[in-house]
Amino acid sequence: MKAIIIYGSTTGNTETMSETVKEALEDNGIETVIQNVTDVSVNDLKGEYDFILLGCPAYGDEEVELQEDFDEFYENMDGLDLKGKKFAVFAPGDSSYEHFCGSVDLLEEKLKELGGDIVEDGLKVDGDPDDSETEIVQWIAGLAKSV
Repeated sequence: MKAIIIYGSTTGNTETMSETVKEALEDNGIETVIQNVTDVSVNDLKGEYDFILLGCPAYGDEEVELQEDFDEFYENMDGLDLKGKKFAVFAPGDSSYEHFCGSVDLLEEKLKELGGDIVEDGLKVDGDPDDSETEIVQWIAGLAKSV
């Protein structure tokens, strides 16, 4: 089984979280590639991978705003046929914001519209991902059973 993690990161938290997710996937026997969203295209979602994870923080007080590098990728997803593709979404965030990790909900909604299969509810980590390593590893263990 092959997985790809596509992430966008401004402060480094999502990149750190992506690396923890990659380690946990590999510990569960899943070969994993990790890519910054600036280094891939939406067509990579239709490629050779059995499982795709998207990591994207959210910003904005009035509405959910995706991390700036991920915004164009998200817009370019329109019209893709992702039937049969398995996905999971994760984000670090701050629960003091009204739309805590709203990127997870936004991405899951888009993936479902395009026919993607969300194999597990998205992971929303409050605060520093380094402090949530156990939670991340447990989430991945559940995902590994689902794929």
